[in-house]
Amino acid sequence: MRVVVLGIGNILLTDEGVGVRTIEALERDYTLPPEVEVIDGGTCGMEMLEQLEDLDGLVVVDCVRCSQPPATPVLLKGDDVPVFFRTKLSPHQVSLSDVLASLEFTGRAPKSIAIVGMQPVSMSLGMELSPEVAAKVPELVAMTLAELTALGIVAEARG
Repeated sequence: MRVVVLGIGNILLTDEGVGVRTIEALERDYTLPPEVEVIDGGTCGMEMLEQLEDLDGLVVVDCVRCSQPPATPVLLKGDDVPVFFRTKLSPHQVSLSDVLASLEFTGRAPKSIAIVGMQPVSMSLGMELSPEVAAKVPELVAMTLAELTALGIVAEARG
């Protein structure tokens, strides 16, 4: 089994960095088995193609705009994932969408994709998350862990 947790976002734009900050918290607080790779995708593009080939599961953690109140956690799976890419909820979707479309075209797309996201409060210049979004990072970590559990992955909390 091969699973990737991909945190994407620009950490220079406050809440835009929530995906990266969430995977940092995940790695700090949990030990994951070797079949799970955690990737800081930053503002990823086609260079991610090889790392996302032939996965059993992909969990993307990102800032998403989805007409929810600020600091609202969002989970998209199944039929909602293509909608995520059609409505351009995150600035990274174009490049991630291109990567996933290329993998689909070559028959190497992940078997399962989930998007764990957060409606931003602020996208202004700054390296810290807004206090409202920062307070919800543990919830995004828990949502990410739940997606891993659904794939049969067990994460161990660090002492």
